[in-house]
Amino acid sequence: MSGPRRRRRRWLRRLLLLPVLLALFSALQVAALRFVDPPLSLFMAARHVEAWRAGDGGFRHAYRWRDLERIAPTLPLAAIAAEDQNFAVHRGFDLEAIEKAREHNARGGRLRGASTISQQVAKNVFLWNGRSWIRKGLEAWYTVLVEAMWPKRRILEVYVNVAEFGDGVYGAQAAARTFFGKDADALSSAESARLAAVLPSPRRYSAARPGPYVQRRTSAIERQMRQIGGATYLERLDRGEPGVRSGSRP
Repeated sequence: MSGPRRRRRRWLRRLLLLPVLLALFSALQVAALRFVDPPLSLFMAARHVEAWRAGDGGFRHAYRWRDLERIAPTLPLAAIAAEDQNFAVHRGFDLEAIEKAREHNARGGRLRGASTISQQVAKNVFLWNGRSWIRKGLEAWYTVLVEAMWPKRRILEVYVNVAEFGDGVYGAQAAARTFFGKDADALSSAESARLAAVLPSPRRYSAARPGPYVQRRTSAIERQMRQIGGATYLERLDRGEPGVRSGSRP
């Protein structure tokens, strides 16, 4: 076999091996973060790059990890009520919610998303912001890994710690201190619902100065928190019992 042909075959083998190596690397990432609390997310890093490009050299993000036991249970409950009421029963993708969102968006009006909490964890922790098909494919892959390797409680714990609740304000503890002057374990039901209310667009809406939309959404989330079972929902989640299927979002 000639030298050029051998070189081509070598390069072909390397190209075929690359997806396997990337899949292995991503699996190791997800496996490690089941036990290690992320010191930073790619979304936080991307926000710093965005600020640097805008000439805002003084930008600083607020982020401090807190274990779920040190966060008021009303906040993860509010996040589930607002973002993913089938969290306890789906395996990463809520096909029913996706179809409802597609039908709603086809009718026009305010766009509705259907990302689950698992998908948002995959996106916020491991990926960058964007709408390309490559990024969406990677989001789906990481979502599968997260659901396969992490218990639901860990997914929820990471989500409430890395979610953006305001411009540069990430996680329950930073949000509680920034907007309410208290620690995350002291959040009330209304405060938790208000934080969850800004999740769709935390740089547009304010938990500190809620406008009419945030106020209406906060009330709706509080109703949904009661509807899905209140604190008993999280207790069933810890025991691995099925949650209440609702499929509706405030």
